[in-house]
Amino acid sequence: MTKSMTGFAAVEGPAGEHQVSWELRSVNHRFLDISLRLPEEFKRLEQDCRKMIRERLGRGKLDVSLRFTLAPGAPTDWRLNQGALDRLERLSRGVEDHFAVAGGMTVAQILRFPGVLDEPELDTASMSPQVLAALDSAVARLEESRAREGAQLERLILQRCDQIDATVVAVRGRLGAAEKRYWEKLRERLARLNVEANPERLEAEMVMLAQRLDVAEELDRLVGHVVEIRAVFERSEPIGRRLDFLMQELNREANTLGSKAADEALTRDVVELKVLVEQMREQVQNIE
Repeated sequence: MTKSMTGFAAVEGPAGEHQVSWELRSVNHRFLDISLRLPEEFKRLEQDCRKMIRERLGRGKLDVSLRFTLAPGAPTDWRLNQGALDRLERLSRGVEDHFAVAGGMTVAQILRFPGVLDEPELDTASMSPQVLAALDSAVARLEESRAREGAQLERLILQRCDQIDATVVAVRGRLGAAEKRYWEKLRERLARLNVEANPERLEAEMVMLAQRLDVAEELDRLVGHVVEIRAVFERSEPIGRRLDFLMQELNREANTLGSKAADEALTRDVVELKVLVEQMREQVQNIE
């Protein structure tokens, strides 16, 4: 199955009395590059998260983030820390002794002071299986997203393979006419100059023409690469790097063909080939 490296997935689910939310975004990259953002309470799950992702995805730059909030109606158990309040009171009085104009603190300012509120301790150990299960679902959705995108890319690339095959057939059919036109132009130039052609020179020109228009090898290799592209799409493993190599080979053959095209019609065909190869190359960059 062809998979794109571009995709998005988001999953929400319960974890104890809390609600967790995973968000995954991926774009193309030469390797698997995971950027993982976890709340401090769940940092210990980082290796498990990375391992789960690596087992499912082969390439791509991934941005993975986890958020959690109290579930609606979940009980809260916030307590004031009496020791922290006493320390804050002593500090406040000390400041007022030195600065008579210093005003009293508001309730909001007091509550924001570090340590004043004892937050309920999160039981992250019991929540971890649910957090990882939610990540597993998010990765599965990301795979589905990448598979849909990959199927579209495969369809577009195979369409261009068909167009390359058609262009190669057109080039083969034009070679005879191109050779004839070149020969006629040579005769016309000689007639305008009123010069009697040297048979040996004409023979040499014909040899050069034959060599210049001998693109059978390049056309055969183009067809061979297209056959290989279709075969690569039948593989089950990641195919992006193999396709990228084939794009380089297609481009090389198209350039060689262009250097030999001494005819206007052939030149147009070569330009069409190069456009098709470049379109395929851009699409291949997103395939895993």
